[in-house]
Order: sequence, then C-alpha cells, then structure tokens
Amino acid sequence: MNLAHALLKALHAYGAKEIFGIPGDFALPFFKQIEQSGILPLYTLSHEPGVGFAADAAARFHSTLGVAAVTYGAGALNMVNAVATAYAEKSPLVVISGAPGAAEGEMGLGLHHQVKHLDSQLLVFREVTCAQAVLDDPASAPEEIARVLTACRELSRPVYIEFPRDMVDADCRGVPGYKPAKTLPVAAQDCAEEVMELLKAAERPALLLGVEVRRYGLEDKVATLAKKLAIPALTSFMGRGILAETDAPLAGTYLGLAGETGVRRLVERADGLLMLGVILCDTNFGVSKRQIDMRHTVHAFDSEVRFAHHLYPSLTLPALVDALIDIAEPLGKASPVSMTYPTGLKADGDSIKPIDVATAVNDLFAAHGKMPIASDMGDCLFSAMEMVHTPLVAPGYYATMGPGVPAGLGVQVAAGERPLILVGDGAFQMTGWELGNCRRLGLNPIVLVYNNRAWGMLKAFQKDVSYNDLDDWKFADMAKGLGGHGVRVHTRAELADALQAAHADTSQFRLIEIMIPREFISTTLDRFTSTIRKRSALAQET
Repeated sequence: MNLAHALLKALHAYGAKEIFGIPGDFALPFFKQIEQSGILPLYTLSHEPGVGFAADAAARFHSTLGVAAVTYGAGALNMVNAVATAYAEKSPLVVISGAPGAAEGEMGLGLHHQVKHLDSQLLVFREVTCAQAVLDDPASAPEEIARVLTACRELSRPVYIEFPRDMVDADCRGVPGYKPAKTLPVAAQDCAEEVMELLKAAERPALLLGVEVRRYGLEDKVATLAKKLAIPALTSFMGRGILAETDAPLAGTYLGLAGETGVRRLVERADGLLMLGVILCDTNFGVSKRQIDMRHTVHAFDSEVRFAHHLYPSLTLPALVDALIDIAEPLGKASPVSMTYPTGLKADGDSIKPIDVATAVNDLFAAHGKMPIASDMGDCLFSAMEMVHTPLVAPGYYATMGPGVPAGLGVQVAAGERPLILVGDGAFQMTGWELGNCRRLGLNPIVLVYNNRAWGMLKAFQKDVSYNDLDDWKFADMAKGLGGHGVRVHTRAELADALQAAHADTSQFRLIEIMIPREFISTTLDRFTSTIRKRSALAQET
C-alpha cells in the first residue's frame, strides 16, 4: 500500500473517527488520498484555528484521537494556538502537516511558506506536542507513525506528523497495531489498598474528578466507583460535564470562592480527597480560599499517583480505577450537596442578564431534553456553570478565545447530536464565521451569542478603561448570508420565544444574538475575577 493509505488506516485503527482540515499546495496529494480512499470522512473549514478547535473538540467528545490536517507553514503555523490549547488541557489531537518534498528542499532557494529553516515548523511544534515524526523514509515510517499515535493515546496530548508531499504515494508496510502500556497489577492493587485506607480513616472524604476521566473514556467506571464508595463526588471547573450521561450522583462543580459555599467546603475541608485526573492549575484551584491539604490528598494524574510522601510511577488512571472498583466499599461518611439549577424564566420585558440565559436554557432542556454544549471562554462559560449538567467542551484552563463555534461544529460531527454553542461577541468576531460551513456540512447548531459589546471577562478585570469595549457588529443580520437564521433579542420574553423557535427549526443553524447590558455579568464571573484581582494585588505587595 502507499504511505498515505497506511497512515489513514492507522489513524482509523488507533481510534480516529474523522479528519478536519484545510488543503494547501504542500498537502494537496494527501488530501486527494483522504477523499479517494474513504477511510475517514473529511470536514473542511475556513481557517486553521477553527480546524484545530474542531478536531480538539471531537477528540474530547469521542475520548479518542482527533485529527487536523493542514498545509506547511502558513497552514500549520496558523494552528499553533489551537494545538497549544489541546496540549495544556490534555486532548489527544493528531496534527498532520503537508511539507516540501526532498527535491524541493535541495533547490537552494527559500520555499514559499518557509520561515527560517525548512525544519522551523517542526521546532515550533515540538513545544506544543508530546511526540513528532517526519515521514521522509518509507522504510521507517510505519514504526514512526505507531510511535506517535501510541504517545497520543497514552499521554492524551497532541502529536505532530510532517508528511512530505513526495512521500504520499511511496510504497510501505502497514503500521503496527496499538499496544497499550502495561501496569503491574500488584502496583495498582497496592496503591488502591492505600487509597482505601486513607478514605476509610477520613471523617470527610470526597472524590474530585478532572479531565482525564473523560479523556481516557472512564466515565462509566468512575460512576460505578463513586456509587460504591458513597462519598460526595464533584467535578473540577475544567472537568465540568463529566458523568453527565451516567446515573452517578454529583455534589457539584468545584469553583473555589467563585462557587457555592457548600460545594467548596466539601473539597477544601476534606481530610481524605481522591483526585482522579485533575489538572493542578489556577483556574481549578487559584480561586480557593484555603489550600488543598496534600497530606490527605491522593492525586492520580499523568500516569502516576501521588499522596503524602508516596509515589506510584507508571500507574495509569484506568489501572487505578479498575483496582479501586475491585475493593471499594460504601463509606457513606458525608451527605453530598445536591446540584440545583435556576428554572422558570420570568418571560417579561426586563433586560437580559447572564443568569437569565442559563435559566432559559434549563427550561428548554426540561421541555425537550439536554443538548451537548460547546462554550467559548468568558462569561458564557461561567454562566454555563448555572446550566443543567450536560456534556461540555470548553477551554477552561488555557482560556483562549475562539474555540466556541468551531468546537461546536466538532461536537456535532463527533456526537451526531445538535449542540448548543455559547460564545461572546469578542470570540465570535474571531471564529464565528465558521458557521458558514454548516449548510455544506449538514450541521445545524443553536448558537447563543452573548453580546455586551465588550470583551466582557477582561472588562470585569478592568472596569475603568475603554479599550475592552467593542462596536456593535449586528451578528444576527449576518446569519442569513452564512446560511442560517438569526434573531436579536433584548428582553427575557424575546429570549424565551427565540429559544423555542430555534429548537423547533432543525433545517439550519439558528443564531440568537442576546443583547446584555455591559454592567451585567454572572455572579460566578464576578466572584472569580474579584478573587483573582485580590490575589494579584497581594502578590504585588509581597
């Protein structure tokens, strides 16, 4: 077989379901093979950041490989920010970039799309991927492909494959199949026994769940573990959406001082805290009033388990969860806080606040069933914390602007379900135009644009400046030209009506431009930014 077919078959065998991409001259031979082979469906978008965000979202939703294919230089370098997001938030994204052939590199001339050296792009991607390969030798290519795809699956982080265009039709062997790393059963058993001893001795045990639970497809198993332990189970901010499709009871989402007091106390006062797959970062813990006591905390992350002065290296999260399920027993030492959400929107002529959007969405879900959510960064994400617990994709740690719309398209492709997209007007200006691909790709998301004519989260940090203000772009008027339907709403009654109409119309994407006065922000965002400001001021004083 040729090298392109070998790569495509390996992607499929290792778990990829589709490819998102934008063609370019150095990638045209590979794109032709993608289309002609039919091994994986191809979804083309308009701008490389959108390609990266969509493929990342599909990876998160599938709990398996997402694939982004682009051209050399101007294409791949355009996507670095999206790949950095995937790296920071542990998403298994495969980046495939076309590249100049060997003869072109020997011409002695600078090639178009080249930056400094021909390998400059490779050097850049080494910083934001966990493994890299250049497929310039058909003899070694199969093992190289297997090596990077294995790293992508096991580390749940992006990898980079550079594919010279003169190698696409080269003859090669098939790619070796995936061989998962093995964990010593005795290590997993010993660790699980120590964890259970800690939880049994604790008066206030708790379970905190993070992104790796989703990344490694462990939600059903973790739900089983949570029910067997019978202790409060919570998600981190980044882990919002975990267990949403299971029957396991959740006590809430931990947001530190930005969240509910009862939920915060379950985590911060726990004397036996089991953290599964939680990223230790400021957005997960930086708004905490009290530091987590690591002496009484088990942290399973990045294929190792740490607690007190103990370290179990090379112990994967799946292996630990399996070992814990085998020996878990009901502890029942604390009553979980029930998750409650605002419902019953008062559909009147009052202006719309972020909490009203959450309430209206909850009413919609109650009437018609839940939808998966893709959210951008900003107050749309913080108001999503007030929405009914449902699968959620969002850049909660890296906090880049722009994933919302393309991530929503990636979610619909991956899930086969109509998603709800939450995006601010600032982020929509960046990547909202990817909605123009919906008609061609057969996608029909419902898009809620939070339009306060500002970079709202930045304005929450800096209230006394004008450079965070934006003009009014009238996004609803543009929806028709993009192939959908748009409506602008100013009141709660208009919002309720628009959501019902959007849900009823499945023939196209529906965009609801929600006009929110600049002075209105969600309670969660207000608490979050206030705490961060205070922490920053204290750090500067000391």
